[in-house]
Amino acid sequence: MTGTVYAAIASREPPVASQGVPAWIRRNLFDGWANSLATLVTLALLLWLVPPLFGWSVLHAVAAPDNAACRAAHETGACWGVIAEKGRLILFGRYPFEEQWRPLAACALLIALLVASCLRPFWKPWLAPLWVVVLAICFVFMRGGLFGLTPVETSRWGGFPLTLALSVVSLVVAFPLAILVALGRSSNLPAIRAVCVLYVELIRGVPLISVLFMASFMFPLFMPQGTTIDVLLRVLVGMTLFAAAYLAEVVRGGLQALPKGQVEAAQSLGLTYWQTQRKIVLPQALRLVVPAIVNSFISTFKDTSLVTIVSLYDLTGALQLALGDADWRKFFLEGQLFVAAVYFVFCFALSRYSRWVEAYLNTGMRRQ
Repeated sequence: MTGTVYAAIASREPPVASQGVPAWIRRNLFDGWANSLATLVTLALLLWLVPPLFGWSVLHAVAAPDNAACRAAHETGACWGVIAEKGRLILFGRYPFEEQWRPLAACALLIALLVASCLRPFWKPWLAPLWVVVLAICFVFMRGGLFGLTPVETSRWGGFPLTLALSVVSLVVAFPLAILVALGRSSNLPAIRAVCVLYVELIRGVPLISVLFMASFMFPLFMPQGTTIDVLLRVLVGMTLFAAAYLAEVVRGGLQALPKGQVEAAQSLGLTYWQTQRKIVLPQALRLVVPAIVNSFISTFKDTSLVTIVSLYDLTGALQLALGDADWRKFFLEGQLFVAAVYFVFCFALSRYSRWVEAYLNTGMRRQ
């Protein structure tokens, strides 16, 4: 019987680390020749762009509200002094200077409520009444006329408070309306379905600027003589109807993506139509379209800049007012960058929050 011969196995390379910074860089930046080439090109562009941009925005910039210094450094550095000089006009528009603590307090309340509404421990039945109370308090702060506050016409509201109020209020009202319209479009009743289809197609067939123009200038022509409706209310209604039409199509997409067996199972249990929608259909449908819903929220927040066509000066409109000063007009780029940074902070926060909500709601559906 022949004896067994054992041969030594050659040593192998140790396993490549899959965790840590080097592994992340290798996996995301240098995974293949195409990815590596794109990374090197991007690095080269950054090395070419970042140093002069840093010098313009930081090293040679003028932060003090000194117009002479800004003009002297106009070719080499940014003039952030325009923000220091015109910041309150940009943020609060034509609101009376001595009363600007009121829109500041209203914005703080509204942002605090938004943050609280995004946190899971606050998802309670009392959250909806709290919204009504806080919105009423914010309106009293802005409008005045009560508790010794000086009345301020809505035509003088502007800047960031107006942008925040228009976007938040229109979305809060538009979201439940969009759910009802989406359910109406999926209804088996022809009359309800026809009305919802007509509304959605009519609103989505025109740009928002046309809706605002109609709400501001054309709608008063159909009112009885002597009847006036505040322009801010008209714009708010127009934006709400516009946002609701787009959100309704997003929600309808979620309803159509839901398997029909879910509804049939609910019917077999004896649930009514509204019980089925509230407990079975809508929770699953809305979870499927979270990214699209947040995308509509972001679009509505940015679309508030169009209200300048009806003489309401939101954040971008207030910037144009601030740059009407001939001494600071040439520093429009710095002002635009400041406004863009404000929009970016809020839109980026919404985007990150949508990713968290999507991951939280899809915990049981995630692939292992």
